[in-house]
Amino acid sequence: MIPVSAGVPAEIAVPAVPEDERLWVPQTPDVWFRPLMLNTVTGQWCNLLKVTRSGIVSRHRHPSAVFGYVIKGKWQYDEHGWVAETGSFVYEPPGEIHTLRVPEDCTEMITFFNISGAMIYVDDEGNQTGYEDTFTKIQLCRDHYGSNGLGADYVDQFIR
Repeated sequence: MIPVSAGVPAEIAVPAVPEDERLWVPQTPDVWFRPLMLNTVTGQWCNLLKVTRSGIVSRHRHPSAVFGYVIKGKWQYDEHGWVAETGSFVYEPPGEIHTLRVPEDCTEMITFFNISGAMIYVDDEGNQTGYEDTFTKIQLCRDHYGSNGLGADYVDQFIR
């Protein structure tokens, strides 16, 4: 018999798309994320991204691979000819710069993303304009949940 390892963090089993709108953390106008797992050891995070407007969401790159699954709506990268629609799986190789756009005929997009490392925002010339990682995500959650009645420590259940 294989013994259970000591010190293993508790599993997470929560509804991914929440009924309580307070769980969506605002990033920019009409753009929110819903944390599902924030790993401070490996730098990985899993979240839902929700966008309720068409147009450019961000231009960015990742130093590690990204995996996505479209739950609702659709989106694309300006640099590619494909459109990720409901039910699509997306693999993004590390290092590529891409511009996430929600098409004009889409009023709401929700996508699950599994990201390791950072998301580095860049301008049209590729110069860094900002970044986010597990730690900035945690702070955004603490600030948002602390101000909306859930409590700043609400995010702790997603931290590993």
